[in-house]
Amino acid sequence: MAQWILGLTGGIGAGKTAVSDALADKGICIVDADVIARDVVAPNSEGLRAIVDKFGRDMLQSDGMLNRAALRELIFSNETYKNWLNNLLHPMIRKTILSQLANADSHYVVLSAPLLFENQLDALCNHTLLVDVSEEIQLHRTTQRDKVAITQVKQIIAAQMSRQDKCHKADTILDNNGSLAHMHAKLETLHQGFLKKAQSL
Repeated sequence: MAQWILGLTGGIGAGKTAVSDALADKGICIVDADVIARDVVAPNSEGLRAIVDKFGRDMLQSDGMLNRAALRELIFSNETYKNWLNNLLHPMIRKTILSQLANADSHYVVLSAPLLFENQLDALCNHTLLVDVSEEIQLHRTTQRDKVAITQVKQIIAAQMSRQDKCHKADTILDNNGSLAHMHAKLETLHQGFLKKAQSL
C-alpha cells in the first residue's frame, strides 16, 4: 500500500459526499467506509448471518435485508450488545478498507469515513481533510435531505466527535458553508496540492 491516502470526513450534512463525488470525477479512487459497512451486512454475508444467529430472525426484513431499525433499537440501550456488534463488524470493515486501499490505482486514494477520527482510521492516512459547516447549515441540509426531525439530527450530531475536536485533528479544513460552485473551486486548489504531495512520496 505505497500510495498516498487522503482521509476525508465531515459531520452529517457537511457535504462530504459532494466532495468525494467531485474527487471521483477527477479520477480519484474513493474507498467509502459507509458503503463497506453496508456491504458487510448484505444478504447472505457472514456479518448478517452472525447477527441473525445472535439476535434471531427479527433482525431480517421480508426481503432478506438487515432490519436496521430493529437492530438499532436492540443495541441502543444495551452496551453489551453494542460492543458485541462493534467487535463483529469493525474487523470486517477494516479488512475490506485495507484491501480496497491496496488495490486503488489513482494518483492518490481517498478514504471517506464519517467516523474517521472516532474509529482511528486517520492512522491509515497520510493527510486528513475535514469538510466543515456550521451546525445551523448541518441541521438545514439534513432535515431537507432526509426528511427527519431537527431533534433527531441534533442527537446524531451530539453522538459524534465535536466540531471543535474534528477541526483540531484535521490537517486541512474545507469550509463548505457557501455554494456548490464555491466548494468545487476550493477543492480544485486542494486537489492540485494533494497530487503534488502524492507525487513526492
